[in-house]
Amino acid sequence: MSLYQLQHLQQRFAKKTVLDIDELTIEQGCIHALLGPNGAGKTTLLNILAFLESPVCGELAFQGKRVDYAKGNILSLRRQVVLVDQHPIMFSTTVRANIEFGLKIRKIDGATRNRVVDEVLETVGLARYKNARADALSGGETQRLALARALALEPQVLLCDEPTASVDAENQAVITELLRTINREQATTIVFTTHDRLQAATLAQHTLVLENGQRVNTTYENSYACTFEPTSGDKDRYLLHGVVELYLSAENRKSGQGGRGRITLNPESIRLVTDLRESPPVCSQVQGRVVMMMEEGHTIRVVVDVGVLMVVLMLADDYRQQNPAIGQQVCVAVPDSACSWTTAC
Repeated sequence: MSLYQLQHLQQRFAKKTVLDIDELTIEQGCIHALLGPNGAGKTTLLNILAFLESPVCGELAFQGKRVDYAKGNILSLRRQVVLVDQHPIMFSTTVRANIEFGLKIRKIDGATRNRVVDEVLETVGLARYKNARADALSGGETQRLALARALALEPQVLLCDEPTASVDAENQAVITELLRTINREQATTIVFTTHDRLQAATLAQHTLVLENGQRVNTTYENSYACTFEPTSGDKDRYLLHGVVELYLSAENRKSGQGGRGRITLNPESIRLVTDLRESPPVCSQVQGRVVMMMEEGHTIRVVVDVGVLMVVLMLADDYRQQNPAIGQQVCVAVPDSACSWTTAC
């Protein structure tokens, strides 16, 4: 069942279009990941979904009803949605008082407030900090408190802007599992922004990718900001995110000059080679370590850290023959036919 429906929606700031979405449906009860580079429009979209901003044109429907910003019922819609910022601001009072604030605004009685505070603090693992000062918590604890404050309001939709970007690895794991638990046990629809493709793949049922304010038809797998330089031979040098080198055919070169843009590697066309002595000599090759494997129908998704995360989709028979293992050093062979290049504007 669809919860949000967007049609021909645009947002502009100072005559610059920062969001331009022809069509988007967000399903109720699911976890949705919103991926894209900085400036892609992710936070703007969250603000619109939270009814904190109105688009300059287009239609937004919520629970099957068109949102009419002129009717004055936006407050009732906002009460069904909570947005948790990447850097949440806490009052310089206790943890308990921070959670109670929203409940008091909604005129919830004291006994109910006490019960709700205890429940949400237990859920996020901060019960022992109930009477501690909120502004003295660590970054990860603050993010968990922000989730507790949101949960206390029992929202239908939880919007999270980079929920794990500014916390340590331990709290990243805790917050990720919290989001999964909230969705599973409370059927809360969750939309979160991230730059982490691995997190999106493991946590979300649906993934949306934005670039330059527009929805793009890509899984955001193996899509990298890139520069290239012509060489004196028949190969050009491509540098992915400034750290990973590929040498690909110069046949498709459009000019003799270098450039920058985005390169995409088809995960079905690149190959994983576990025996480093057998890496194909005709392909560009990068070495890395297997960090994740998932079965998807008749294929196995293998994620390799080569300096950037690179996804290889293996057929089951090939997977059984290669038999890769988590932590294993492998080679990824990248044929020219697996690559597509778009020039930066």
